Amino acid sequence: MKKLKLGIAGLGARGSSLLKNVILSFDDVEVIAVCDELDFRIKEAQDAIREKRGTEALGFTDYREVLKLDIDAFIIMTAWESHVPLAIASMEAGIPTAMEVGGAYSVEDCYALVETYEKTGTPFMFLENCCFSKDELLATAMLRKGLFGELVYAEGAYAHDLRYEVSHGKELHHYRLRNYLARNCENYPTHELLPIAKAMNINRGNRMVSLVSMASKSAGLKQYIADHKDTIDPELHNATFAQGDVIDTIIKCAGGETIHLTLDTTLPRYYDRKFTLRGTKGMYTQTLNAVILDGPDLKEYFEPTASVREYLDNAKKYEEDYLPEAWKAITPEMLAAGHGGMDAIEFSVFFDAIREGKEMPLDVYDAASVMVISALTEQSIAMGGAPVAIPDFTHGAWLYREKKDVLPL
Repeated sequence: MKKLKLGIAGLGARGSSLLKNVILSFDDVEVIAVCDELDFRIKEAQDAIREKRGTEALGFTDYREVLKLDIDAFIIMTAWESHVPLAIASMEAGIPTAMEVGGAYSVEDCYALVETYEKTGTPFMFLENCCFSKDELLATAMLRKGLFGELVYAEGAYAHDLRYEVSHGKELHHYRLRNYLARNCENYPTHELLPIAKAMNINRGNRMVSLVSMASKSAGLKQYIADHKDTIDPELHNATFAQGDVIDTIIKCAGGETIHLTLDTTLPRYYDRKFTLRGTKGMYTQTLNAVILDGPDLKEYFEPTASVREYLDNAKKYEEDYLPEAWKAITPEMLAAGHGGMDAIEFSVFFDAIREGKEMPLDVYDAASVMVISALTEQSIAMGGAPVAIPDFTHGAWLYREKKDVLPL
């Protein structure tokens, strides 16, 4: 089998991890070029490729040099603000493109991404790994089999204590710092919104219509920096951060469903994506890994904690019957590759789609629809929580596009 030749842009924390732990684990691909603004990252990536595969990769600080090469795919894992320009350049070069997640900075950027795809027809995949997570796939499969009845409400979050990462952004060369200083929005909406969107058939029989968003005050980073002054850049000691500590967003869908998103990254907390699907016959909630179905097994208590204890982690008993076959066949190596196996499955699907000329399971319309939430919440928050319309990037095709899950369910 001919190896896929890859070019990679972006070798920071996410890019280097995916390169070393996931991409280089595929024997049927070859990384022939890497790109980053920082020379030391390029060298580390080249060393990793040489050590693991015994091959040499070209190194560039300008991504346009990579696009001049004979490559089968271009993988973008750079800072958020450069995703769209690089993806557009890659598609215009006719190179199948995979783009990592992040929020958009304007509605116009999202339209430009879609218009480039429609003009060029270049294959494009949005690398939202949570769509390939065991929890999200199990719950969506149960929904598809009718166990939850008619879907009414969904909830998701990016709830992750990032105070160290943001406050040490200068030495970590991390783009989150400049974003938290300057913007106030739902800046990372895709991890739970896209799995929810797939469950709700967004862009394929349904669409998101409008949103309202509110931000709490910004106090968490200020307190954290005050408590850790000895280890943090003095320039940040009196910094004012625009980003609110907790952002809550409510989205209304054409089908009547509502979605509640939360961004919670600058206060002390445990990690949680809060993925929740609720229907007329039951629900799944990721925080408890619990399935609750209507009928004789439904327990009703006046004491709420009794109900929690009754259902905690009971979703495991549904895995044999409802977990997709792709997950049942996952290897220990794939599990160890990153994020509990979801990264390896995601890239295997992307590589297979390129080889076989298949439709990408997460396409440009998926990307635009969830990325635009960042720009729209920034508008809503600035207007005190006013409603903002969500564009239809499919130009009305959502009414008849065929439904498609990321894996057979």
